[in-house]
Amino acid sequence: MSFIEHPATLVPCPDRATRGRISLVGAGPGAADHLTLRAIRCLGIADIVFYDRLVEPEVLDFVRPGAERVFVGKEVGAHSWPQTRINAAIVAAALQGKHVVRLKSGDPSIFGRACEEITAAQAHDLEVEVIPGVTAASAAAASLCQPLTRRGATDRVVLATATCCTGDMPDQIAEIARPGTTLVFYMAMNQLQALSEQLIAHGVSPEQAVTVSTEVSRRSERTLHTCLSRLWQDCQTARIRNPAVVMIELAKDQPVVSSALAASLSASRPV
Repeated sequence: MSFIEHPATLVPCPDRATRGRISLVGAGPGAADHLTLRAIRCLGIADIVFYDRLVEPEVLDFVRPGAERVFVGKEVGAHSWPQTRINAAIVAAALQGKHVVRLKSGDPSIFGRACEEITAAQAHDLEVEVIPGVTAASAAAASLCQPLTRRGATDRVVLATATCCTGDMPDQIAEIARPGTTLVFYMAMNQLQALSEQLIAHGVSPEQAVTVSTEVSRRSERTLHTCLSRLWQDCQTARIRNPAVVMIELAKDQPVVSSALAASLSASRPV
């Protein structure tokens, strides 16, 4: 029998303390077998689990029988569980002496609002730990057998969000869009047109290849291969929505058009 089928065999006898603790656990982007062994052990001894909208039901099968489960999923524009409420809830449960698991899709430290929850726990002198998970960029690259780096072509990876706190695009496009870089944009589906235009304006060829992976490592996973000038239109046609990642490999040996020519091409592109 595998540990995936019988995680309880891996669960140590918990040492109950009078003061609780908080574990921020990465569930990975979808498939339950992306969970780390440490994550499975933690779910097996938790008293209460606060889990996100994108956590697959199969992941919750590893939660200890009898443990409380609380859904704290957030949709864009819906605020029944704003971050401040989540912070207060996990802290309150830990102060009652419970082992709290805050179960997040992907990796808690990559666009996972882990900083706010760590700060809230530390403000109440609570023990807090972070258990990393597989992030969507890694899972998408693995699914495609498309490494995020290639010797001699790409020697750095930039993970960026296209949705900033103010709703604006990142202001460092020129800095990150350099030859030798693999760009991976999270939460970009609502900003694709602006993202494409900014990349082209900063010298990336309109014909630059782009890969978009949605519902990564789930049964409904889909992949779209397109080019930068057609990115927004093709995603609209394919009805690709979040959760998705946009991957762009800017190889060192790849020609980059001048900023002036890029701006001209962008301006002449049909809407």
